[in-house]
Amino acid sequence: MAGEEEDRPGADATSALGALLGYRAYARRWVFLLVLSLLNFSNAALWLSFAPVADTIAHHFFLSTKQINWLSLIYLVASIPSGVVAIWVLDSVGLRWATIVCAWLNFFGSVFRTLPFLFIEIQDPFAFLMAGQSLCALAQTLVIFSPAKLAALWFPEHQRATANMIGTMSNPLGILVANLLSPALVKKEKDIPLMLGIYIIPAGLACLLATACLWESVPPSPPSAGAAHSTSEKFLDGLKLLLRNRAYIILAVCFGGGIGIFSSFSVLLEQVLCVKGYSNEFAGLCGALFIVFGVLGALVLSLYVDRTKQFTEVVKIGFCLTSIVCVAFALVSQLQGQTLALAAICSLLGLCGFSVAPIAMELVIECSFPVGEGTAAGLVIVLGQAEGLLIMVLLTALTVRRAEPSVSTCQDGQGPLDWTVSMLLMAGLCALFSCFLVVFFHTRYRRLQAEAHMSHSIQEDTSPEAADHEPRPAATP
Repeated sequence: MAGEEEDRPGADATSALGALLGYRAYARRWVFLLVLSLLNFSNAALWLSFAPVADTIAHHFFLSTKQINWLSLIYLVASIPSGVVAIWVLDSVGLRWATIVCAWLNFFGSVFRTLPFLFIEIQDPFAFLMAGQSLCALAQTLVIFSPAKLAALWFPEHQRATANMIGTMSNPLGILVANLLSPALVKKEKDIPLMLGIYIIPAGLACLLATACLWESVPPSPPSAGAAHSTSEKFLDGLKLLLRNRAYIILAVCFGGGIGIFSSFSVLLEQVLCVKGYSNEFAGLCGALFIVFGVLGALVLSLYVDRTKQFTEVVKIGFCLTSIVCVAFALVSQLQGQTLALAAICSLLGLCGFSVAPIAMELVIECSFPVGEGTAAGLVIVLGQAEGLLIMVLLTALTVRRAEPSVSTCQDGQGPLDWTVSMLLMAGLCALFSCFLVVFFHTRYRRLQAEAHMSHSIQEDTSPEAADHEPRPAATP
């Protein structure tokens, strides 16, 4: 039948039971994943489009880099109150309308940022930049909650981690493009309008595809037992269950802390490196390596976890390795002329840390089932954004101005900053979250167990032994 796709023959038992229960995977799930991935990519690129050229933007608008940082920080601030609303929208209104609303907010935000350069008489261009970023920030709370829910509702059990990886890793790909594209486009201050205009293109395309190509929130038939029982708990009931779930709370705090650390790292990387004489282009390269190796690692880990289901082991090992690499970055980033070492460290930071993000998100769903995916994943991300805001404010507050001459390439005109204490604190927080997770986090995979139990029940009901014990109809006289 057109538009439908049967499961691969690799998992014969699962496919047979799925066919018996009426489970089916539809080919149009990939269209939904494409739209969501493009939207996630665009939103992330808009988020950090200013960060790689923060000093140039600050000089053009006669602002401080701390003010420019708020163009990125607004994402974290807005996500905390709007995140709760986004969770309710995903689990109550549906994935389709949430994606469409998100796409239009993202598009309008990208356009609004360009208005100061279209109308010369505007006296306060920074207000328009902040307003545009705020609209994009509201869109972010919907799009980053969605990959786990899309994977659960549309994809069969053997593809969930991979689908979640694709949707989740499209966000760091947007960060990658921002780290490479912004420094490449903005060589001089007059290039800023061109940069803003180019970022409108993916936002507009995502808006068009979301509006035209998404027809339903859930498929006509579920792809798995987990999807058939998805969002069985109402929002408030699910919230109560999560607050009583010790494993979920521990994972939410630790994984949320990891989200906060990586958000701070992405926003502040250029400002940390320029103090020691590294160029914007090199900072963009480090950010790109961080993302590329994170995506490659996520691809390998997702395929591995889809087959082995070793969610907890992968997440704990990734957190521990990330702590070691984070300490190395805190030390080496305060030295001059260490381009090769910094490039290698940023690559390892992405490989060990960023790569476990989709696996950790799947683990969130596993340990919180049957709570709705939007609620379980959304609360973790909201907590991560709140932790990221606190961490970033704390890191910037601990910096001090250097009075002595420096090799700094920073262009904000206010003198270089000393980030030594801030980077050591970031490494310490990473180690703290990792140790807490390894020691205290233990869970059973509730969703997998529910699916296995249902499959076992079906096997028993359809076995020849069960058929032999069925009462025979009375003989007709």
